[in-house]
Amino acid sequence: MATAQYLVGIDLGTTNTVVAYCEIQHDLSQSPVSLFEIDQLVGPGEVARKPLLPSFRYHPATDQVAQADLALPWESTLVQGDIEQVIIGEWARELGAKVEGRQVASAKSWLSHQGVDRQDDILPWAGASDVEKVSPVVASASYLNHIRQAWNHRHHYNKLEQQEVVITVPASFDETARKLTLQAAKLAGLDKVHLLEEPQAVCYDWYARHKVTASQELDQVPLILVCDVGGGTTDLSLIEAKNEENELSLNRIGVGEHLMLGGDNLDLALAHVSEQRFNHSSKLNAANLSKLIQQTRSAKEALLSSQAPEELKITMLGSGSKLIGGTKSITLNKQEVHQIALEGFFPKTACDQLPDKKRSAVVEFGLPYVADPAVSKHIAEFLYSHQQVCQQALNSDQLPAIPVGLLLNGGVFNSDLVAGRLTELISEWKGSPVTVLDNPHPDWSVALGAVAFAKARRGAQLKIGGGSPRSYFLHLPDKNKSSQSLCLLAKGTDEGQEIRLTGRRFSLTLGEPVRFNLLTSTHDYFADNQKVQNGLMVKVDPDKFSPLPPYISTLAGTEVELAANQKQRVEVVLACQLTEVGTLKLECVSVADDAQRWLLEFEVRGAQSQESEIKVHPGLESSQALISRLYSGNKQSADSKDIKLLSKNLEKNLGKKEDWDSYTIRSLVDSFNLGRKRRRRSEQHEKNWLRLTGFCMRPGFGDATDSWRMEQIWALYNQGIQFQNPQGWSDWWVFWRRVSGGLNQEQQETILADIAKYLHPGAIKNAKTFQGAKDKGYEAMVRLSASLENLYVDDKVLLATWFLNKAINSPLFVQAHWWALGRLAGRTPLYGSQHNVVPREQIEQWLERILTLDWNKESMIGFACMLMCRKTGDRTIDIQESYRQQVIDKLKASKAPQTWLDLVSEVQTLDTQDTKRLFGDALPTGLQLISQ
Repeated sequence: MATAQYLVGIDLGTTNTVVAYCEIQHDLSQSPVSLFEIDQLVGPGEVARKPLLPSFRYHPATDQVAQADLALPWESTLVQGDIEQVIIGEWARELGAKVEGRQVASAKSWLSHQGVDRQDDILPWAGASDVEKVSPVVASASYLNHIRQAWNHRHHYNKLEQQEVVITVPASFDETARKLTLQAAKLAGLDKVHLLEEPQAVCYDWYARHKVTASQELDQVPLILVCDVGGGTTDLSLIEAKNEENELSLNRIGVGEHLMLGGDNLDLALAHVSEQRFNHSSKLNAANLSKLIQQTRSAKEALLSSQAPEELKITMLGSGSKLIGGTKSITLNKQEVHQIALEGFFPKTACDQLPDKKRSAVVEFGLPYVADPAVSKHIAEFLYSHQQVCQQALNSDQLPAIPVGLLLNGGVFNSDLVAGRLTELISEWKGSPVTVLDNPHPDWSVALGAVAFAKARRGAQLKIGGGSPRSYFLHLPDKNKSSQSLCLLAKGTDEGQEIRLTGRRFSLTLGEPVRFNLLTSTHDYFADNQKVQNGLMVKVDPDKFSPLPPYISTLAGTEVELAANQKQRVEVVLACQLTEVGTLKLECVSVADDAQRWLLEFEVRGAQSQESEIKVHPGLESSQALISRLYSGNKQSADSKDIKLLSKNLEKNLGKKEDWDSYTIRSLVDSFNLGRKRRRRSEQHEKNWLRLTGFCMRPGFGDATDSWRMEQIWALYNQGIQFQNPQGWSDWWVFWRRVSGGLNQEQQETILADIAKYLHPGAIKNAKTFQGAKDKGYEAMVRLSASLENLYVDDKVLLATWFLNKAINSPLFVQAHWWALGRLAGRTPLYGSQHNVVPREQIEQWLERILTLDWNKESMIGFACMLMCRKTGDRTIDIQESYRQQVIDKLKASKAPQTWLDLVSEVQTLDTQDTKRLFGDALPTGLQLISQ
């Protein structure tokens, strides 16, 4: 690889992407840092170089723009998974303000959104029906790819992939979001990059501009609060400044939790005000609101500036890719924008006034913004949780301990009004004026600071210490006492420093999956004033810990001759380090051979929060022994009376089935799985295996190693059942319905292909198929098909149409058909991704027919409509208010439960009874379903 000639910093922002660089000279400390102006389309066929690349994509309609209008100064290449025609940058931002449903915005916010599959094609979220979509990872990669090509166009002999590149991320980004950022960089051809926290980058930029006077300026400023309010996130950090023997040192001593709160929220608030004036009481659709937000963003920036006009006009162009239709205009005035910005987002609150977390999160365009938009309250909470380190840094016992210095960053602080409000607030908390560290360019400082960090890595300037921004703990549930956790890597540990916990060894079986449940914490002290350090054992306090997706791996075995049924085991210790790129690396290291290591990776999809404590039921061991005996190689067990009484005996050992917790049921699944080859030994064996394994494995995910269990279970599908009678078939389909949440799209489509001919409306006309449907458990097949949430949307629409027609026109299986319709057309999936729901427009077509029916004759009509019209807060998928009111009226008239009315009227969660009705079973105790 060629030697790097440049240091490059990339601020991959929610709203704008900025690039800075410097040449690697002999005296690197004196090498000037410059902004890299990025070539981009600013109009049809018009290219300009700008310091900011707006982080927007536009997916044009067929024939909307000529190919020549998309020409850039280089021969464009796409990242893997991207679409052929795409516009990136300023023109994409402008087009999004004119044409709805074709713009991708806030891709960075989606990278940190745990409620969706971030590698699935879901953007633009409020996309038009004919628009091609991409994943948040591909969208992020496309911006980096554009930058790489723009750079390489002007640096033929020093390509960007050969330079030393730093990409910034929020300090609050978790492991998943950091790794997805690295994946996006790799897709863009940038294989080797470093990650830097954005608040640190801002501090690096300040120091770079004040190198000569920094020690003097910070002599009376021992603690600095960095407040970075970007487009999508509010990022908070504490920097300690020490002057010892005229030697300045800076250390990051605290980082905040992830807050999806930023300039986007202010734009959205202004868009809601504008929307009411445009449409009075009615709401715009999601695509039109997205278009309006682009207008209010520009108005906000102008009306918050120092030379703001008294008012600005907001114009909504007509709909359609060709801009056909009329336009409407309203005005926003300076006073109301100031009121919303200051009182809504930066209100004057007391330093002990914390955010309101009782309200549910605000959902728009699928993103879950924080419930309380008051940035000042979130800062108060951040300082409250870091009081001990603040006191130490300030060398004072006074409470509250408030930082002396304030460093502001983010586009919102381009407004002197907003910057002044926050400065005034922190000063009031402190009781004296706070020192504001200057930041003349909030839009650029992160990229400039990234280059300064790259210089510091080479020893050319002061490096900010701090190491790992959070501590990592191994969760150690104990069946006899409260849950404990062991510190694997303490907050502040330097990158590249391997921490090996030799005092705790694990005996692991090779060839089988192992799981390590990890927790993170940004706290410095725990109970009894214990300071965090490697090897510290502490009680799990839910308020101080956050779960990571579990780290799992199947350790590969070595070629060793083993006796039959003997398992190969290895004794290991855990080794952990913060890598150079800023992510956690966790390995199992063999005690016998230090060179033998197994890298552990965590599962992003399907990993649910773990219970804080696991109490092993005293009857579990004997229950597992019973299952093992009945499904063992001993054929005599086929004649045993115990097989007939298996379910009763398990309940005798463990209590009622409905009360078995998630640890118990998954332990039983493992026992049943060992005997899966002998499930067909007798009809009773098969019936018990399907019923009990399905019950214990429901809903198919929730435990870290469920994907491994589902691999074993799916292998049974093609084998079918041994005892083919109606009850046997019904048990078979119920089994697959119960575990359907663990099946991927391809597997679910396979099942649908096998049963579709029995569900098809024409099946009744064919005597053979009709008889086959009856013999094979038609009702169970209906319920199974409706539970396959990963099916293609077109397949869901087709099934729902079949079942709606049957429910209206046939007296057979009426309840099953209405239930299936509600499940297929529901607004909030149990396990599927939110982007894969049936389109709202289709729901409204079906409602036209359903609203004419008499709901008093069948209560399941109301239940189905409750699911179809359940309010989510995301207007992309919520039905129109006119239909909602009609459904509410029908529910009232049919004396539907109040909970159904509440779910249609407000954003709420299902209660236990309705969840059971929806899922078909009660969910396992202790299992929390989170949409993927």
